[in-house]
Amino acid sequence: MANPQSQEAPAEEGPAEEALAEGAEAPRKIIHVDMDAFFASVEQRDFPELRGQPVAVGGAGGRGVVAAASYEARVFGVRSAMPSVTAKRLCPGLVFRHTRFDIYREVSMQIREIFRRFTDLVEPLSLDEAYLDVTADAAGLGSATAIAREIRRLIAAETRLTASAGVSFNKFLAKLASDQNKPDGLCVIRPGKGEAFVQSLPVRRFHGIGPRGAQKMAQLGIETGADLAAKDPEWLRAHFGSFGETLWRAARGIDHRPVRTHRTAKSIGGERTFFGDLSAPEELREALERIIGIVWQRIADKQARGRTLTLKLKFADFTLITRARTLPRAIDGEAEFTALARALLDEQLPLPMPIRLLGLTLGALEREEQAEPPAPGVAASNPSGQLALF
Repeated sequence: MANPQSQEAPAEEGPAEEALAEGAEAPRKIIHVDMDAFFASVEQRDFPELRGQPVAVGGAGGRGVVAAASYEARVFGVRSAMPSVTAKRLCPGLVFRHTRFDIYREVSMQIREIFRRFTDLVEPLSLDEAYLDVTADAAGLGSATAIAREIRRLIAAETRLTASAGVSFNKFLAKLASDQNKPDGLCVIRPGKGEAFVQSLPVRRFHGIGPRGAQKMAQLGIETGADLAAKDPEWLRAHFGSFGETLWRAARGIDHRPVRTHRTAKSIGGERTFFGDLSAPEELREALERIIGIVWQRIADKQARGRTLTLKLKFADFTLITRARTLPRAIDGEAEFTALARALLDEQLPLPMPIRLLGLTLGALEREEQAEPPAPGVAASNPSGQLALF
């Protein structure tokens, strides 16, 4: 397991941020925790002979796909969703391990239990990352930064894995910060510093902008957040449609979304856009297995039950199709969910052309979640005083 010396952003140490203007609402305190090369690190933890070695989790066959790569493998350019043959060409000494989703889910639950020692406001995004709203400082540690440090310490002590964390006043900035000093790092973006931080970054770092989106932006002369911020809203709408408004806010570090622990949902799902288009049955099935694991974890977390499973395929020419199976009663557990998903894919094989995206959604939910509670106000959630970032 990669375990370099823990890092923190230099700006994390320093004087407290200037006082808020009189009457202004104090910002939220958000932590984004992201495990470092999670699947590969679990393999290196459980099999000591793999430590320090370049490791890929996924299918090793000629049509296999990399689900995750250790940091030793990433040095060679190996990335998730990359065809295994490409990965082995880049890194001849690459060691492949088959996915063990039962183990990854077990470790994920252990990590989430650590989160809930500090706050009930936890929004898992996947097995290996989550947002936490620690505005209320339930643990009494005095700052969000101190909480992030303690969470990372407990994860290392109790799971023998490393995590990176970002601390800021909104979700967008916290997620950017968690990636800043990876692996095993901590970064804090202070109130008043978010816009400058965002504008110093390449746009490819922004969540939601993939390789193709970054390529389109480069063709339009946009390489950094500062380039993006220089464009007016009308220009952004003309070139990016409704996504233009999101980009305008992102370039200024603006994000008002609360951490959501409960959502009213009509469906639960997940999808993946691949590094290279997939067409061979073996690589499609390998990709589907990873999506099954991720989506079922979300279903289990929400204790949801549904009757309809939908497979989503986006082809290389951007044509989108969906295929669904509806049962007369709720899908009965992970085994039946997995069998239905595999059958839906197998019914489409062979594909008429390669795909660039694969997704699964559980719909017709019988147990929808309760509406999300309002985000706690500072006065209501923390009568003893506002939690400091630092």
